[in-house]
Amino acid sequence: MNWDVIVPLLIFLLLVIAVGLYASKNTNRSISFMQEYFIGSRELGGFILAMTMVSSFASGSSFLGGPGVAYSVGFAWVLLSMSQLVTGYFTLMILGKKFAIVARKIKAITIIDFLKERYKSKLVVVLSALSIVIFLFSAMAAQWVGGARLVESITGMSYITAIFIFGVTLLLYVSVGGFRADTITDMIQGIVMFGGTIVILIATIVAGGGISNIVADLKAENPNLISPFGADGSLSPAYVSSFWVLVGVAVVALPYIAVRAMSYKSSKAMHRALIIGTFVVGVLMLGMHLTGVFARAVLPGVEVADSVMPLLAMEVLPNWFSGIILAAPLAAIMSTVDSLLLIVSSSIVKDIYVNYINPNAQEKTVKRMSISVTTIVGLIVILLCINPPDLLIWLQLFAIGGLEAAFIWPIIMGLYWKKGNAYGALASIIIGVSTYIIFSNYFPNLLGMHSVVIPIVLSFVGYVVASLITQNIHINQQREIVTKFWSV
Repeated sequence: MNWDVIVPLLIFLLLVIAVGLYASKNTNRSISFMQEYFIGSRELGGFILAMTMVSSFASGSSFLGGPGVAYSVGFAWVLLSMSQLVTGYFTLMILGKKFAIVARKIKAITIIDFLKERYKSKLVVVLSALSIVIFLFSAMAAQWVGGARLVESITGMSYITAIFIFGVTLLLYVSVGGFRADTITDMIQGIVMFGGTIVILIATIVAGGGISNIVADLKAENPNLISPFGADGSLSPAYVSSFWVLVGVAVVALPYIAVRAMSYKSSKAMHRALIIGTFVVGVLMLGMHLTGVFARAVLPGVEVADSVMPLLAMEVLPNWFSGIILAAPLAAIMSTVDSLLLIVSSSIVKDIYVNYINPNAQEKTVKRMSISVTTIVGLIVILLCINPPDLLIWLQLFAIGGLEAAFIWPIIMGLYWKKGNAYGALASIIIGVSTYIIFSNYFPNLLGMHSVVIPIVLSFVGYVVASLITQNIHINQQREIVTKFWSV
């Protein structure tokens, strides 16, 4: 047991639990429980909004899997990772004020609330909720495994003990504190990530004898490590460009990111978040992935990619300080999982139970059920992680692509195109999800691109065509729905 590392991590875990308890005691009791629990009463300021968006998106794949791949591939993966720079900018610019205003007017608490009001279709709601639960379960499992593996590798604890400690900490502060605890801890975790990234990058450069020496070592080992095509020359321009869709522009469709765009308190907060969020994402992604490449010169021969960052921290920093720095990837994982956990919980409680099973549920019942469902979902994920898959980054990217294929056009076209209707939304979800699963399994990297690109294009065509050819079906009802929605 490496207590020099364990003590700082325990202090960090106790801090986030304390934040959850604090958030539960400082809720806005003047509004409904669901608005407070799932979107924090729409009171996010600019700095917190920026940090919670960054922290929710920057996951274990960004701090463990991503640098691990960069270690193997070289500078090409750094170039690819920078497509994430536009994440916060595009989310707030595309959804922005219009989405927040509409959400307030229709009292939307979740993304599916928006889809329900926009399309007036039970099938759209059910398919959307199922998509969220299915894809986010896989994403949560990947993140939970990453967090437990990190704790295991740097403390000497067993994997089962690590998964228990990690899981209990998350469930305590999310189940009790809800969205407000999620966002406050995200802010703390974002600050830890930011500081940790800078420190470990500088320490790695110093340990490697400076950037010029590191680059010379990489070039001597394999000149392709410093090329834009990767160590084996497999990263084509088309593949790298397709990541601007997967982890850049299309991130606007991720429910746990998009919900942030309906939770800020003012236009000033949104504008401030645009600037802060873009800067922080740039530092995190550039810093962590550069560190992954530079680690090859400091720690040659690492075989397990996900262990590069923990091993590097232990190599280039004092043990007690590496415990503080390794709180950064742990923070990234926790801040992503808490967001996913709340989205899955809200899909089950708000979007299915309250909307269709018990519309007249009392607030006390909803509160009890929300906390119970959040806890049960977390426990199920813990059980799924006892025998974990060894595919952290790819499982995470698969889940992201599936959610984007399902939601991007029903959200964006539903917000901006008046002719869009429920038939278009259904076609988009069905075509997007089905083709994404088929391409991911049978035609990966078709035309040299990531398998999310073509399904997103096909789902767009499906949305437009289905909406246009069904304009005369229930035309009066559709016109009434659209008129009422746009009158908001």
